[in-house]
Amino acid sequence: MKKRLSVIALTLLMLLSLTACGGKSAPYDASGASYATADEADYGGYWSEAAETPMAPAPQAQSEKAGGSTGNGGSRSNLPEGVKMIYRANLELETTEYEKAREDIAALTNQLGGYMQDQNSSNYSAGYRSSSYTIRVPAEQFETFLHQIGGLCNVRWQSQSAEDVSEAYYDMESRLETAKIKLDRLQELLARAENMEDIITIESAISDVEYQIESLSGELRHYDALIGYSTIYVTLNEVYKVTEQETAPLTFGQRIARAFNDGLRDFEYALEDFAEWLAYSWLGILVFIAVLVIVVKILKRIFRRSPDGKKGLFRRKDKKSEVAAADALPKEVGEENRE
Repeated sequence: MKKRLSVIALTLLMLLSLTACGGKSAPYDASGASYATADEADYGGYWSEAAETPMAPAPQAQSEKAGGSTGNGGSRSNLPEGVKMIYRANLELETTEYEKAREDIAALTNQLGGYMQDQNSSNYSAGYRSSSYTIRVPAEQFETFLHQIGGLCNVRWQSQSAEDVSEAYYDMESRLETAKIKLDRLQELLARAENMEDIITIESAISDVEYQIESLSGELRHYDALIGYSTIYVTLNEVYKVTEQETAPLTFGQRIARAFNDGLRDFEYALEDFAEWLAYSWLGILVFIAVLVIVVKILKRIFRRSPDGKKGLFRRKDKKSEVAAADALPKEVGEENRE
């Protein structure tokens, strides 16, 4: 009995050591295959027995998707094999033919084998419309899409980025392989276990490893989706006149003239918006003016001044004082006459 428990404890200890080894990033050469590190070499024959080979090279299909030939893409053909890149771009477009531009963008996306992940539309108060898209196109068609979209609409602003996730990807892949090896060992121990306490302990460890495998597999699928299909965020604005592209630096006079014209145009838009606001809020404005006139009249009556400069609030009080003084005056005059 003690001998069997010792064997189980030793095996679990070896599995924990294998997990710690798998948590380290395995370096890769340009082809995507890994080579053994000094820590892995210390395992000697056990590493060969557990995994048979240090690490399988990256699948050829995924390597070509990440950094192989790009066909019409162009800029990706110089990447080493096995490099995992994520491409993103942001575009702000202008057009005077809004509906046609929307149809052209959708047709270009379908033509390049992509799809629209999200789409939102809005309508401004001035009547101009706007749409925003999240477009996913195959990574090898990323540059093609950016090049051809400029022929459909006026590109007001553009930015793009490329992120190398090779290290994180292969590290996650290595951890997944190690977790699968650990799961196989635990299942073998579970098949040989006879004590209920050992069975419960091993099943708990199997549950933890299965959760780790599911989590790592989901993260790898997410990476594969981002690597295989580039993400392009597009904003399409309807305008009266597209922004003119500057081919050379403008002189001071040209900048002043352009600023004057832009100011007149913005002032015209402001007047149109103000007229539209008046048409929308005229009833509320009339009610506000009526209330304001009533309040002003009330205030005028309250603070009206008498000829002697005193405010109207005290006029009644002053009249009472004058009457009292007039009543007292004859009485004083009578007393003087009697004397």
